[in-house]
Amino acid sequence: MRNFLSDKVVNIKPSGIRKFFDIVNEMQDAISLGVGEPDFDTPWFIRDEGIYSLERGKTFYTSNAGLKDLRAEISNYIKRTQGINYDPEKEIVVTVGGSEAIDIGLRAVINPEDEVIIPQPSYVSYEPCALLADAKTVIINLKAENEFRLKPEELIESITDKTKVLILPYPNNPTGAIMEKEDLEKIAKIVIEKDLLVISDEIYSALTYKDKHISIAAIEGMQERTILINGFSKSYAMTGWRLGYACGPKEIIKQMTKIHQFAIMCAPTTSQYAAVEALKKGDEEVEKMRQSYNQRRRFLINEFKEMQLDCFEPYGAFYVFPCIKEFNMTSEEFATKLLMEEKVAVVPGTAFGDCGEGYLRISYAYSLDNLKMAIERIKHFVEKLRNKQA
Repeated sequence: MRNFLSDKVVNIKPSGIRKFFDIVNEMQDAISLGVGEPDFDTPWFIRDEGIYSLERGKTFYTSNAGLKDLRAEISNYIKRTQGINYDPEKEIVVTVGGSEAIDIGLRAVINPEDEVIIPQPSYVSYEPCALLADAKTVIINLKAENEFRLKPEELIESITDKTKVLILPYPNNPTGAIMEKEDLEKIAKIVIEKDLLVISDEIYSALTYKDKHISIAAIEGMQERTILINGFSKSYAMTGWRLGYACGPKEIIKQMTKIHQFAIMCAPTTSQYAAVEALKKGDEEVEKMRQSYNQRRRFLINEFKEMQLDCFEPYGAFYVFPCIKEFNMTSEEFATKLLMEEKVAVVPGTAFGDCGEGYLRISYAYSLDNLKMAIERIKHFVEKLRNKQA
């Protein structure tokens, strides 16, 4: 029998995140700091709306682009948080999580051999989605000395006459890095000059700890050349509801909606009704969660300083990205030994790109009690390694 598998799919590496957590699930007393999932329950008023929609029999397909009321609330949310006007009828599509929005956004704009620039370390789905869309990926290796921000000179050096899309992954997973207004203005100038499109993944936009998040779509001249992606998983603790959205130029959203129609039909109806309520009444709950994450963030940064483990201060998302290069081990070796010897699971930095070598992603979307237990085990592990090197 012949080989029925697609070479393109076979050649894509599986996610480097899941490996350790399959082990953790079988390991007694292990602490996992690896999954990027809020430890909060979805707020009750959001769950109630989902339950109420089921009780009313609201279990049918919505329009392909999503509930009209939800798109209207998304438009209102972007207006009040970013000052950007999106037409809910033509410029917004509701998706199955932000990941689907990334996928269909790339498929809607890429022709074979178009180049997509991807700054790394960054979310594991960008490169595979670009490859599945038949793009050529161009990787920019972000640097710790630049706080993992994308620098104008790095972007200029990566652009060719085939470059079409820049993926902008801020606030960043896995580093927690952010881009401030002056950073974005410099990038926007190049994007406009070189006539590029930006896919801006802003799933962590509500979780920033220095200044309010600013979207590159809010920079003059950028709304018409930006696909803004966001969702409900991180800020509203709604990971399992699988709901995201994309905002952008109507010509692009029309094509994204077409792909979504054929592949998905519509996002989950119950989730959409719940999301309307989240956007209407959720600001206070989001702020409570943000403050809790900030407390955990400050705790970890202080602990790493005391441990003398190099880690720049992240100002977004809910991750820290400490450097472990001093131990002359690969990220995977360090993470594996930490798991086996101390029963703490973290993610090797290489799961997010080759330039993540020498780093670990540690999520603080866990209770402070769990973080305290885990950090004591990490301290013990680091002390053992340093004693061996002495």
